[in-house]
Amino acid sequence: MENKRFETIYTQGKIETFKIIRDNETGVMYMFHYAGPTSGLTVMVDPEGKPLVDKDFKK
Repeated sequence: MENKRFETIYTQGKIETFKIIRDNETGVMYMFHYAGPTSGLTVMVDPEGKPLVDKDFKK
């Protein structure tokens, strides 16, 4: 099986969709939001502004 660099680990919604995507090389998580003709992607950060790493991530 091919290793995937990015993996969707959480999805919420149908028409307006939120997804949490994990980078499987670093464990960093990103939030993707889709609402009709618009969408956005951003890195998730902890209270100190550092990239949020999935607590269950194992490299």
